[in-house]
Amino acid sequence: MASTRQLKSRIRSVSNTKQITRAMQMVAASKMRRAQESTKASAPYAAAGNDLLMRLAAHGATNDHPLFVRRTIRKRLIIFVAADKGLAGAYNANLFKRYLELLKRDEERGVTNVTLTIGRKASQFATRLKGVEVIGSYDDLPDFPAGVAFKTILSTVIEMYSSKQVDAVTMVYTNFVSSMTQLARSERLLPAGTTLAPDFTEVAPDSPEQDVKYEPSVEEVLDGVVSRMIGARVFQALLDARASEHSMRMIAMKNATDNAGDLVDDLKLAMNKARQGAITQEISEISSGVEAMAQ
Repeated sequence: MASTRQLKSRIRSVSNTKQITRAMQMVAASKMRRAQESTKASAPYAAAGNDLLMRLAAHGATNDHPLFVRRTIRKRLIIFVAADKGLAGAYNANLFKRYLELLKRDEERGVTNVTLTIGRKASQFATRLKGVEVIGSYDDLPDFPAGVAFKTILSTVIEMYSSKQVDAVTMVYTNFVSSMTQLARSERLLPAGTTLAPDFTEVAPDSPEQDVKYEPSVEEVLDGVVSRMIGARVFQALLDARASEHSMRMIAMKNATDNAGDLVDDLKLAMNKARQGAITQEISEISSGVEAMAQ
């Protein structure tokens, strides 16, 4: 059995760890609330943009637009979104699993791919895999992704697809459902209009929506709308990813704090037993000495 001095040292160490995990839990909870508000606020816009792209594709007016053209997939660009840090439970592990599934499926189908990573953990994981080509890495993006980094990511994606360097663009990220539910998923980004919204229905031939007129022209409308709507989908995915990360980190730190508290209680019990055993042994030794002197 460990000595009381060793047990006191372990109790002190675990208590310090508990304070750290408790602080990290509170920080993650604060960040999660802000990220959750952001992703919920922008979700209707992203959903409406996705619906618009689907309806434009259904009208047949986009067949010649470079971002709508469907090609046989020989090469894919994967946007792999993970965290910059660990200590977020299974957040990164779930994404790694989904990313590997996509790589395996492409390999089975004879599709080559390149990867653009967002988040330090995504970059570290992808670069360690044999045969994976990473064409760009973006770390430490803010919780509200905007500015040069975001515009660079979006322009890279659009340029690579428009110039036929890749035949499809897929995002691997975590979809934020609630503070308790987050789902790692892969979602087709390009060609535009290929991912159906859950409530989307194809436009019937006699539907009035087939008579939509584009002013000043189809080309100008598409050029002004498509890149913005694609950007909205990428933006929403990054917001979802960050809200999911903070939620899972909050839960992981809460579990760590609770486990540390349980461990402290167990160590205190062990220390009390060790102290009681030491006292009992001392009393026994004194009693034995008194009896020996009496004889």
